[in-house]
Amino acid sequence: MSKRWLERRKKDYYYRKAKKEKYRSRAAYKLIQAVKKYNFIHPNNVVVDLGSAPGGWLQVARQIVGEKGFVLGVDLKEVKPLNYENVHVITGDIRKEETLRKIKAILPRPADVVISDISPNISGIWELDHARQIELTEFALKIALAVLRTGGNFFTKVFQGEFFNQFLDEVKRHFNRVEIFKPKASRKESAEIYILGLDYK
Repeated sequence: MSKRWLERRKKDYYYRKAKKEKYRSRAAYKLIQAVKKYNFIHPNNVVVDLGSAPGGWLQVARQIVGEKGFVLGVDLKEVKPLNYENVHVITGDIRKEETLRKIKAILPRPADVVISDISPNISGIWELDHARQIELTEFALKIALAVLRTGGNFFTKVFQGEFFNQFLDEVKRHFNRVEIFKPKASRKESAEIYILGLDYK
């Protein structure tokens, strides 16, 4: 990590806010802002968080669902436990069938919401990064379609680029309402945008 990047991060409003409010990442505010606008996670919900490391979205989801809800995180990296009885994390690759089997085995019932902030390792070659991210997001959608209840919601990060519209159309096929959202907490220069599928058919 370059010195300039570290300096910029220290000045970053959401980075400082996350430190102060004890969120594990500034990305927590992207989910907070999206839920505030679209109200797609509720108390007592069952939530699956794909690409959950370091745990910022897990923290936000747990705050919303409360003690009677259930949150399951999935990531290739190990996630430091949140120490709530109703928050579980599995280490696994969302592209593998065994990970989907594990998710289904742990969920107490079909999920109300699937959220995904998943990213590939960034190479700096834009076309490659976009294609890799879309591939991961397609797997996230596949998991959502396999575990969501009818009427459930799906919220995912997507990199803008040539495959964006194709993926958006795919989400529209499965959800009755689809929104595109750029949270204030997303950096202006970032090509990330979020797709929200509401009311799974």
